[in-house]
Amino acid sequence: QVQLVESGGGLVQAGGSLRLACAASGRTFSSYAMGWFRQAPEKEREFVAAASWSGANTYYADSVKGRFTISRDNAKNTVYLQMNSLKPEDTAVYYCASGRTFSVGRYYYQTSEYDYWGQGTQVTVSS
Repeated sequence: QVQLVESGGGLVQAGGSLRLACAASGRTFSSYAMGWFRQAPEKEREFVAAASWSGANTYYADSVKGRFTISRDNAKNTVYLQMNSLKPEDTAVYYCASGRTFSVGRYYYQTSEYDYWGQGTQVTVSS
């Protein structure tokens, strides 16, 4: 049974930083791409970042490029999202997701490219 457990969310002031972590179990973590998505109230879930199996290839939404960094530690079965210069519009529930293959697919920004999801962690950025 595949499980993804996010942690690291919380309340932070605008301009601050948070680091999210997602611990995976139940499959060979290093064999799959990983992604981060977020969902704000009354909005659709949106892509944030993705990394290939090795972390060598990464992709970001334009809204977070230059502020967020995705990384992974395959020895610890964990993927991270370092979030800097946070803005109130970054407020959302953040979800990690496991990709269907080792590479980041062509449609990496679509939820259908991922087959397992965590329960989410709340990030709130105050102005």
